[in-house]
Amino acid sequence: MSFVEDLKKRRSHYALSRKVDVTDDTLVEVIKEVVRYSPSAFNSQSSRAVILLNDQVSTFWNDLVANTLESVMKAKGASEEALAATKAKLNSFSKSKGTILLFEDQDVIKNLQEQFPPYAENFPDWSEQSTGIVSVNIWTTLSAEFGLGANLQHYNPVIDDQVAKRYAVPTSWKLRGQLNFGNIEAEPHPKDFIKDDNRFKVFA
Repeated sequence: MSFVEDLKKRRSHYALSRKVDVTDDTLVEVIKEVVRYSPSAFNSQSSRAVILLNDQVSTFWNDLVANTLESVMKAKGASEEALAATKAKLNSFSKSKGTILLFEDQDVIKNLQEQFPPYAENFPDWSEQSTGIVSVNIWTTLSAEFGLGANLQHYNPVIDDQVAKRYAVPTSWKLRGQLNFGNIEAEPHPKDFIKDDNRFKVFA
């Protein structure tokens, strides 16, 4: 199968389970390899990851994230219905086999800004590109290699402080996303695309 076909298979799957025929060690090693070999500006290697599996996933979504969001939502006067809907959504994520917390190391970015002043304002943008590349590379690899589904969430920065405390991450690590993955329990709806004329210009 070609890489383009692998990309086509990579979709946002929200109904996930832990019925995965791959060992935890294999999953962890593959994820590490993908992060290692994903490109970054100036070979900065600024991407970082915390890999949660099995019960750690449940604890993350139903404890850390749910409690943090409940506190924030109540402070803003959210209704009981809104709170219940949020908890139900988080509980669905908790059924995933794994959740990868994706970070960018801000110390790496600051060092590059100091080393290369003419490009200083660009390094934060390039860092965001790096974490995007890592996200899609992991996502596509899990799909192509093991037939797994995934979805990408962004509960940062609301949960940043609690994540840093729970997992003892360095203060320089900035949370950029949470990638859930697991066995696909339901297929998504067909994907629509905008017209090529609105998206591409070709000169040859």
